[in-house]
Amino acid sequence: MRRGFKYYAMISFACISPHPPIILPGIGSKEEIGQVKNTVDALRKLGGRLKKIGPDLIVISSPHPDWGFEVPLHFLAKGLRSRVETFQTRTDSPREHFNAGKDYYAKELANSKEKTAIIASGDLSHRLKADGPYGLHPDGAKFDKALIDGLKNIDVAAILALDDKYPEAGECGLRSFCFVLGILKTSQVKWQPEILSYEAPFGVGYLVAKLA
Repeated sequence: MRRGFKYYAMISFACISPHPPIILPGIGSKEEIGQVKNTVDALRKLGGRLKKIGPDLIVISSPHPDWGFEVPLHFLAKGLRSRVETFQTRTDSPREHFNAGKDYYAKELANSKEKTAIIASGDLSHRLKADGPYGLHPDGAKFDKALIDGLKNIDVAAILALDDKYPEAGECGLRSFCFVLGILKTSQVKWQPEILSYEAPFGVGYLVAKLA
């Protein structure tokens, strides 16, 4: 611990969650949900881990105000009696979101003894198939692979550079992910990403990953 700083081991859980509304019961059909079985199973697995931890506070970042919060809450926090704080990300650069996460930790969490879970809600590229939301572009698959590689290697610098490297990827989650990476970086939590699932049956990359 550096002199002049207080750090509590209070970040007990952190993850990346996709947020397609199609995986919510009552929205997606049985056939559609069946096509994202790996995603649903991985989210349920993560939800079980989170319930065992029993956090006092859940912090969710997302680029969308609606299902961006509803999907991870349904799969990960259903039945938990945790206080939830939500943050909708802006269009600032990934690095600005990374710095915002660092600032949030320093101002809101650094001196807290609450057991806290951090969820980065967001999808990867929307340009993975010709009939996908934004059509097909080579940046899409390259972006998704580079993001997953960056997580596996804990290479934050590479992740922060993805927006410039693959500008046509059509992603929605990068800034949300960078916000949470900023929290993890400043909290000094030793995080080791675990990729639980990745699939893109509808032309959008869905990644489920446990970060800490």
